[in-house]
Amino acid sequence: MSAGGSFGGARGFQPRPPEKGVFPLDHFGECKSIKEQYLECLKSNGSDSDACRELAKAYLKCRMDRNLMAKQDLKDLGFAEGEAPAPAKPKQQDKPKRRIETEGYLAGMKRFEDVQN
Repeated sequence: MSAGGSFGGARGFQPRPPEKGVFPLDHFGECKSIKEQYLECLKSNGSDSDACRELAKAYLKCRMDRNLMAKQDLKDLGFAEGEAPAPAKPKQQDKPKRRIETEGYLAGMKRFEDVQN
């Protein structure tokens, strides 16, 4: 009896290789400095990958140049040629706080204020 079949696994299941093929590890750390810069950029930008696109592009180029991944046009990977850096996102303006948020809320207080005025 097959162990996979007895625990709900599909019998005769054939795993498929990943679409892009093998992605060898960088055992010799050839692209490690770019990877570290990219991770630091993500950390300092609150995981906003748009702010770190140039570093991501440089990392992929490094891997392709050293045969750590298949050579592929960067356009196919989502990078346009001569791409301008991503525009900075505008900060949200702080809305003025309502009285309830600044002073708190007391049930029936509005009615009491209306009666006094």
